[in-house]
Amino acid sequence: MGMEDHKLKVFCTVAETKSFSKASEIIHLTQPAVSLLVQAIEEIYETKLFDRASNTVTLTPAGEMLYKYAKEILNLYAAAEKNIGEITGFVKGSISLGASSTIGNYLLPGVIADFRKTHPKIKVHLLVGNTKRIVELLNSGNIDIGLVEGDVARQKMVVEKLIADELVLIVSPLHPWAKKKSISVVEIAKEPFIFREEGSGTRQVIEKYLGKYKITPQDMMTSLVLGSTEAIKESVEGTMGIAIVSRWAIRKEMRYGTLKPLSFKEEKMLREFSMIFQKNAISSHAVDEFLSYLKSYPFERLLSLPE
Repeated sequence: MGMEDHKLKVFCTVAETKSFSKASEIIHLTQPAVSLLVQAIEEIYETKLFDRASNTVTLTPAGEMLYKYAKEILNLYAAAEKNIGEITGFVKGSISLGASSTIGNYLLPGVIADFRKTHPKIKVHLLVGNTKRIVELLNSGNIDIGLVEGDVARQKMVVEKLIADELVLIVSPLHPWAKKKSISVVEIAKEPFIFREEGSGTRQVIEKYLGKYKITPQDMMTSLVLGSTEAIKESVEGTMGIAIVSRWAIRKEMRYGTLKPLSFKEEKMLREFSMIFQKNAISSHAVDEFLSYLKSYPFERLLSLPE
């Protein structure tokens, strides 16, 4: 993997995000550095590759042509690396994962730690962001696999289900409901409720479920809107209200009894955790190993509590 493919990756990222600033964020380079790399390629071919006229950056006909080849070249590099790895029979290399917040913070750290015990030579990089960000990173080729919660449009990607996730109501052990196992969804409009911010995958699922029972966010007594699950859990422990979170997010608290989970009487509030891949991308040997590990991982066992 040399200097050339780094340049091509930068070029492809600008082409896909249609913006130098977005591309620089994704590749962790400064904007001037991205511009310089693109200029260097333009000098090689002695032609403009992008129209920079408007706010968005668009490819010129020459740019379109190079983009098509660049994608093929990057795929060939990946294929070469993979096949050489297979001949030498040595699985090393690195994997870049992107995961949305519930998965990245609560589910993957344990899986990655276990994977590393049997594959010490493989480096795993994990980026955590909201679902929208993970899709952007995948489309620009900066991660090999994305793991997201909630719905993703399948247009440019391959989407595979990983596991189902249950969202539960959490209350403080001091709350009158703490003794119950389940509650009717209509009851929750009577209590101060803590929401995640707009655009969070968890919040979308909650709103869709409540909508089925004709409950809108306006009907709820919203006491706080917080930007992270950790902040929400703290507030519920501090009796500031009740909230709905993934069962994955409260494994510790359930063990120590600092939060009580309740299911809904009507039906479970479920969503899918999905894996997303680029169409036609060639995955490395290391990525293949991690994927088969992930698919056969005993997730259920981690969620069942030791009695």
